[in-house]
This record gives sequence, structure tokens and C-alpha cells, in this order.
Amino acid sequence: MLASEPADCPLCAPDIEARAFRSDAWHLAIYNIAPILPGHALVLPRRHVCSALELADEELAAFALFARRITRLLAVTFAADGFDWTIQDGPSAGQTVPHLHLHIIPRHAGDLPDPGDWYPALLASEAAPLDSTVRPRLSASEHAQITRHLRALSDDPAEPSGP
Repeated sequence: MLASEPADCPLCAPDIEARAFRSDAWHLAIYNIAPILPGHALVLPRRHVCSALELADEELAAFALFARRITRLLAVTFAADGFDWTIQDGPSAGQTVPHLHLHIIPRHAGDLPDPGDWYPALLASEAAPLDSTVRPRLSASEHAQITRHLRALSDDPAEPSGP
């Protein structure tokens, strides 16, 4: 596994909270500054862990449930009919940022020449998930506008209300 001190981790940076469009006591959701496709976001635990294997069962369940809420929000907001979830866990799996994070990429039929083309694009820029220079970057104002828009939406638009 990747070893890292939280002070060295870009996902533990002091400004990370300001970049989040949704959060709870244990997790953050951040819109990627260089999205592979519109809606590309990251879900991460606030607690510094490098691997999903470091999470207690309850933490892993809470992580998955938070990620599902974010996926629903992104699917509705970006009118997606599918999505990709990916975690690179460990250097041999391509993890270069030493903090567990899940990529959520809303998908549409025909959005890429081949449905699997998102993965090479992700690997090419995984070293900088928030500040990729490989993919086209959003301007600071574009990123802030999308983040504000996502913050303003209802918490879970696809979640049924009531029992």
C-alpha cells in the first residue's frame, strides 16, 4: 500500500472542504477539475486512509452508501443512463494518490468511441485527480460554478421519500 502522512496528501489539504459539493461527517464529494466526462466526481473518506482494506466494515458500508447518494445526484443532474465506479487500490492497481478515493463517472450511450475508453484517460492522469494537466481543465470559475450548482441541488433527487 502507499504510505503517506496526511500533511503530504492532496486529498487532506486544508482547502479540500471548500472544494466539496456534498459532505457528511465522514465523507466528501468533489467535482473533478479535469473531468473525463461531464459529471466526473470523486468520493473520499475524510479520515486519511490509503486503502479500502483499512476501513472497518461500518465505514466501508457508509462509504458505499454515500457514494450511491452521490451517484444518484450526478446521474439525475447530468441525465446519465449509466455510470462507472472505479478505485485504484494500491500501486499495482495504478493508485498514485495515497488516499482512498472513488471515481464516479456518469455515462451516456455513445459518449466515447468505446465504452471502456474512460479507463486509459483516467490512468493517464491519476497522479493528479484534482489538478490534472493531461486532460483539459475547467477554469476556476467553471469549476466553482459547477460546484455551486451541485451544492444547491436536493441531497438525493432519486431517493424515494417516505417508507
